[in-house]
Amino acid sequence: MSWELLLWLLALCALLALVVQLLRFLRADADLTLLWAEWQGRRPEWELTDMVVWVTGASSGIGEELAYQLSKLGVSLVLSARRMHELERVKRKCLENGNLKEKDILILPLDLTDRSSHEMATKAVLQEFGRIDILVNNGGVSQRALCVDTSLDVFKELIELNYLGTVSLTKCVLPHMIERKQGKIVTVNSMVGIIAAPLSTGYCASKHALRGFFNTLRSELATYPGITISNICPGPVQSNIVKNALTEEVTKPTGSTADQSYKMATSRCVRLMLVAMANDLKEVWISDQPFLLMIYLWQYMPTLAWWLTNKAAKRRIENFKSGVDADSSYFRSVKKKHD
Repeated sequence: MSWELLLWLLALCALLALVVQLLRFLRADADLTLLWAEWQGRRPEWELTDMVVWVTGASSGIGEELAYQLSKLGVSLVLSARRMHELERVKRKCLENGNLKEKDILILPLDLTDRSSHEMATKAVLQEFGRIDILVNNGGVSQRALCVDTSLDVFKELIELNYLGTVSLTKCVLPHMIERKQGKIVTVNSMVGIIAAPLSTGYCASKHALRGFFNTLRSELATYPGITISNICPGPVQSNIVKNALTEEVTKPTGSTADQSYKMATSRCVRLMLVAMANDLKEVWISDQPFLLMIYLWQYMPTLAWWLTNKAAKRRIENFKSGVDADSSYFRSVKKKHD
């Protein structure tokens, strides 16, 4: 075989591999590192069993689904949120459908904005189970309003709840993990913690702040390899986050009941989260196309990403001002074009 023919064969193989990867990416619903871990990595059923997992924001959405899937893995669960009756409902379903007993689930009402209560809450978990293996920072609220119309109180609430509340609880749990030299701190961020999204200035700011905080904290914990910090960045996921989102006033949520069929199923998002937790991945992006592509563009081709974002922003703001649901109208049209 001549060298020229060998080089042509190698080039053909490289081109074929590139095409295969492109096809995989077009069908992807998460970053390729996470999908590889799902295929070849450690299984949540092997890695997370018998752990003590504290989940905030456990009364609905991603936190609720996370509780259900964790309950089938044989963990000890701590469920926290503000609404006690909703936590009781989630606990009942965990007991009905999971592999846990009454003693394996602790309901611990928690207000992330009441930072003075976080130390006592942490002590309550340690008293009940003796340790905290995984803290899942999932509590938070979103926003749908133009910056110019938004009260400063809304920005304060978003920072207090999404950022400072999460930082406060993490600081309460961290000394315990440092003492044991092991643990996982998992934070449910958002794709808007990486990119920009109009109508969500305060929400984006709080999520960018979280990403910066936990990336820096990870570097400070380099001498504790047993403690892992994971940022989970989902795109549109079926939940009540838009319904409960703040508008231009703190006391005025959107109350949106728009169609969510275009969003990723909560169960799929949570399954990928568990894979990330089992494999100690530092940051993962979970989203259907074309939203996943936008995250990649923001990471690797920011100039193009800005151009696309500005074009999309005009349409989204027009829909918002005309009273059309800004999320469903825009995202469904974008996804339809992609499909």
